[in-house]
Formats: sequence, structure tokens, C-alpha cells
Amino acid sequence: MKNKPIDKQTADCIIEKYHLPDFGKATIREIVAISNQIEKETNVEFIHMEMGVPGLKAAQVGVDAEVNALNNGVASIYPNIDGIPALKSEASRFVKAFIDVDISPDGCVPVVGSMQGTFTSFLVCGQCDEKKDTILFIDPGFPVQKQQLVVLGYKYESFDVYDFRGDKLKEKLESYLAQGNISAIIYSNPNNPAWFCLTEEELKTIGTLATQYDTIIIEDLAYFAMDFRKDLGTPFQAPFQPSVAKYTDHYILHISGSKAFSYAGQRIGVAAISDKLYHRAYANLTKRYGGGTFGTIYIHRALYAISSGTSHSAQYALAAMFKAASDGEFNFIEEVKEYGKRAHKMKDIFIKHGFEIVYDKDMNEPIADGFYFTVSYPGMTGGELMKELIYYGISAISLSTTGSNQEGLRACTSFIKDYQYAILDERLSLFAQNQAK
Repeated sequence: MKNKPIDKQTADCIIEKYHLPDFGKATIREIVAISNQIEKETNVEFIHMEMGVPGLKAAQVGVDAEVNALNNGVASIYPNIDGIPALKSEASRFVKAFIDVDISPDGCVPVVGSMQGTFTSFLVCGQCDEKKDTILFIDPGFPVQKQQLVVLGYKYESFDVYDFRGDKLKEKLESYLAQGNISAIIYSNPNNPAWFCLTEEELKTIGTLATQYDTIIIEDLAYFAMDFRKDLGTPFQAPFQPSVAKYTDHYILHISGSKAFSYAGQRIGVAAISDKLYHRAYANLTKRYGGGTFGTIYIHRALYAISSGTSHSAQYALAAMFKAASDGEFNFIEEVKEYGKRAHKMKDIFIKHGFEIVYDKDMNEPIADGFYFTVSYPGMTGGELMKELIYYGISAISLSTTGSNQEGLRACTSFIKDYQYAILDERLSLFAQNQAK
């Protein structure tokens, strides 16, 4: 067996300090910390695929708008909890331009990234009806969202949609909704971590059932319009970003500035609440808060208690980016297509050395190349593969932490550098040679 790039004893010693009962269930942040410490102590450069952090320059139109806002003194002023008028109107317009859905500016609420948006959505959705105390995840999904429910003390159910695509989705989804305890359904589209995209028919199924069972849909659009197989970047022109908003009236769309605009550092996004949901009064919310509608309670009670507002200057940045995109002056999709190119190169290297793509099909189509992809290696669980690759200076997260029932890893393309493709090829070649012995 040839020597591995990372000394096993050193790596194991560092891992043991984290007292993880099951390394395969380590969180993203734990893997980041472990790989960074191993990198520091061994002086061996890692190929980091664990953290979904943008690897591109922030959109300049946003930076310029934020700097201008700061120069105009907004840093000294508390932002209105509802959001600045420019952001609310431009968010509404952006939704119309790229999803072809009408949402009033009132319901377009700035949040401290989609993380705060989902937390607040979970919080309020779980209080609407005392009989509905459970959130349903269409998995795989973003692991931290389940942690948010642990913090809230809420119940959740989940299922891996891998075997329930297309016509099979209705029966599976209804088996949960028929129990009468589901307050909201959450999923991401494009999907984190598998990068598949729910079809219009699947979204129609979700929306129709949500209406039938009076359930709120939380649609996580963190990777907005990043299905690079389609041209979704032309404002007010089909094809549009697919959304459940076409098929039900009670939904919240989470649109993040982090990935589409590479504006992650400023923690800015929008929760776009449908008009009917915004203005709906729930008896249980009235009982708890003394009055108000879903939308006003979301903003003036929940958000206010959590953060009392979103960064003032960052709101100007997002408003400017939305406006430039809707005006056709800023093609944000062209900017982020780089992730698709990276995924294509990385997948080729993995496949060359005996790895397989786990979520390889999107219905009958090959999976798109994008921000994430999933890999497995014959005969190894996801946890075993994750730990073994650490010894080769490659870090990723196990699919088991995402609600997936499949064995494998989620790999993120954002941090790979041009010179690292050769290093990845060399290390995976060594990995494959050692596995063959």
C-alpha cells in the first residue's frame, strides 16, 4: 500500500479530540474545523468540498450600492423591520421577472440570509394550528434546517425522495399529509445536496396536496435559477424558475443573496410570503399574539424578536442586484455558471477512479452540473468514505446527514482552484490503487 498524503495517526488524533460517536454524522462545521486543523498541523493542502460557500467575487453592483448607502449614513440608523421600500418593491419585481408570479411588496421581507428566513418560517408555521405540530422535509436537504427544529423544539418527519420521483410522489406525500399533523413542507429546488430539480408536474402535485390538506409550503430557492440545462436568466421571459407558487396559494419563497449573487458575507435574503398567506388570520396565532395576520406576525412579532431587522446597508445591495437583474443589465446566471464547469471536471475525475454519482438522474435526464454533486465508492458507506478521504486531504460530508438513505458524500464545487484538479486526480488515483490491494 502506498503512503497516504495525510499521516493517519495525526489525523486520527485530531478527530478523536472532537469526541464524535459517529464520524459519518459529523456536521459541516465540524468537518471544516477538523480538516482545517489537520491541514495546519500536517502542512498538506486540503481539497475542501464540505462547505457550501460561494467561491466567486461578490456582484459589483451590490458592493457599489452598499458602499454608497454606508457613505450616506445608513449605518447609524435602525432599518425598518419591514424592509426598505426599494428592496421590497424590487424583490416583488424580481419574483415576477424570474418566476412569473405576483407577490405584493408587503410580503417581500428582508431576512439575515435564508437561514433566518427558514427559522422564522418554521417558527410561525408551527404555531398556526395546534393540531399541526410537525414539519415535513422532502429530503435530501440542508442538514442545519433540522437543527433549527431541534432548537425550536418542533417535531419533523422526512423521506428521501430518491425512490419517489414523478408519479410516485403523490402517494408518498399524501401518506404524511393524511395524518393531519403537518403544518409545513420544505424542500430545496435545485436540491442541496443532490442537485436534482423538481419538475413542474412534481411541483403541481406538491401544491395541489398542500391546498387539499391546508399545508404551507416553504420553498428554499438558495440556488435560484441555477439549473444550467435551461436558460433561466432572461427577465420576464420563459423559461422561468419552476416554483410551487404556480400551484398553491399558501407558500413562502426563500431567495438568498449568497449563491446567485455571491453575497454570502453580508447575510442577506428575502422571504417572499404569498399574498393570501400574508393576509390570512389563524385562530391559534390570534390566541397567542392577540391579533394580526400570518404576515404581520411573521414580521412584527417573530422577526422583531429574533433580530429586530436586517443589515441596513445590505438591503440596498440586494435591492440594486434585484433591480439590475430585472432590468436585464446584470446576467447573474452567467456569473455562476462557473460552478457547473467545475462540477463537470470534478465528476469526470471521480468517475475515472471508480467512483459513482449517487443521484445521477433527474427523472429521465442526466443530473445537471452545478454547485453540488454526490459520489459513492463501491463497498464503502458514506461515513467510511468520508473518513478515508480525510487521509488523502479531501473533505466532504456524508449524505446521511442530509436525510438521504443513500450511501455516499456531498461534494461542493465552490472552493476548487484551477491547479487543484491535477491534485485531486493524483490523490484519487492513489486512493483507488490502495483500495485495490
